[in-house]
Amino acid sequence: MISTLLCIPRQSLASKLLPLFLMLPMVSYAATANEVLVAKPALTVNVIQPQRITLPLKVFANGNIAAWQEAIIGSEANGLRLTQVQVNVGDVVSKGQLLAEFSEETVLADLNQAKAKLMEAEAQSHEALANAERARTLQNTGAMSSQQIDQYLTAADTAKARVEVAKAVVQTQQIQLKNTKIYAPDSGVISARTATVGAVISAGSELFRLIRQSRLEWRAEVVSADVAKVKVGMQVNITGADGSTFSGKVRKLSPTVDMQTRNSLIYVDLPSSNTAKAGMYAKGEFVSGQSSALAIPQQALVLRDGFTYVFAVKSERGKTIVKQIKVQTGRRLLNLVEIVSGLQAQQSIVALGGAFLSDNDVVKVVSATSTKK
Repeated sequence: MISTLLCIPRQSLASKLLPLFLMLPMVSYAATANEVLVAKPALTVNVIQPQRITLPLKVFANGNIAAWQEAIIGSEANGLRLTQVQVNVGDVVSKGQLLAEFSEETVLADLNQAKAKLMEAEAQSHEALANAERARTLQNTGAMSSQQIDQYLTAADTAKARVEVAKAVVQTQQIQLKNTKIYAPDSGVISARTATVGAVISAGSELFRLIRQSRLEWRAEVVSADVAKVKVGMQVNITGADGSTFSGKVRKLSPTVDMQTRNSLIYVDLPSSNTAKAGMYAKGEFVSGQSSALAIPQQALVLRDGFTYVFAVKSERGKTIVKQIKVQTGRRLLNLVEIVSGLQAQQSIVALGGAFLSDNDVVKVVSATSTKK
């Protein structure tokens, strides 16, 4: 053939070879177009399906731990010097235990004086009663006028009243003497102390604060929309600021809602064995029941632009592609997340690596996995 071409004139040779050269690019372009039609998968993925699980219904809240009741122990004595303080902050006391003592010399002197005046009043009363009795026997004899008899009777009544006044003064001084000793009104733990030995205390001054019966409570702030889900006696799981966990029981629901925060207080009794302290911040959850939910693993979710998506796998024109679907999430249990809306139970989704995918990407499915815990 080469010998034949060499025998062809130069112009004729060019005219015959030109169509051959023009056909070469066309073949190359056609091959490239066929390769584009067969798109390569963007990622090799595992496929899962959502499953139905049972999740607890919970109400979450935050709040502070406080004393169930805090008793303020003060002084009823006035102007007395504090001589002894028997307890300090953190001490556990029992009901009726001696906490502090005041100087009682002045009160004893006043008490003795009151008793002496009582004895004097009783003596005067005996004399007045005797005179009144004699005057009453002479009332019909005419030996004494009616005016004199009335004076004796009045004097007897006055003397009797003075005796009662003197007795009241004695009782007051006895109470003052009793007030020189401060006793615990209930069992509990001392939470504060302002009493100082040697100080002269006025009436009404605070000396101690007592957490009654050492009982603490968690005052949870619950959103008003969730208050109806909380019932008296419900169990509560609480986590303290130090990471300690303990359980409590709902004792009482506040009848009002705060107009500023729109939250309502829930009072939760805490066990005596917990490590919580009054004033500590804590968070907790009220478990109100259980319900069925559609759930998928956490790693199947993709967060973009503030929204949550999953990638559903479907076949289209002989290819396996993914579709980006916006979903709404809810409760969580370990690694599983509840899907509230946007996803059907029969849909297959990408189990892992959705962050590297885009809508309509071609993928290759290698296996299917389940969403077990």
